[in-house]
Amino acid sequence: MAEQDEVVKIKVGKFAVGIVGLKAALEEAVELSLPSDDEVAQYLLEQLKSKNYIPPKAESEYAKAFLREYRKHMGEPIEAEKPQGLEVKVLGPGCPNCEKLEQMVYQVMETENIIGSVEHVRDLEEIASYGLVGLPALVINGEVKSVGRFPRESQLRDWFEQAAVHGH
Repeated sequence: MAEQDEVVKIKVGKFAVGIVGLKAALEEAVELSLPSDDEVAQYLLEQLKSKNYIPPKAESEYAKAFLREYRKHMGEPIEAEKPQGLEVKVLGPGCPNCEKLEQMVYQVMETENIIGSVEHVRDLEEIASYGLVGLPALVINGEVKSVGRFPRESQLRDWFEQAAVHGH
């Protein structure tokens, strides 16, 4: 994998997302010495739209996140963001059930207004580190909740609620 194709996780709105090509785009933006924050944000958005799916409705959230990453890259002080909400991981190589589970997680989080990060772990070595037999699997705040089966939406809601109250 080429270095510029590296995936970097950043926080966009209330979700953590992987962005392809962020480091290279940041370096190009630095070289251009763009005069305003708006121009930097717009430049990064345009550069990264070609390699990443950015929903049109979320462009301003992505632009803000890219500008924050630019400031970090430049060594400027930025407000430290405390991790918020739940940390949800869907483990699976990308099979239809894994994708369906990921979509259901987003849907329930959106419907129930649950704040947190969602990560789809596709790397087989990382999945193996959990010692699970069967995919897809679901991990919430570090605790394995489901292995080799597809939970009901109501079950997801219960798990999210428990995790939000008890931290796991």
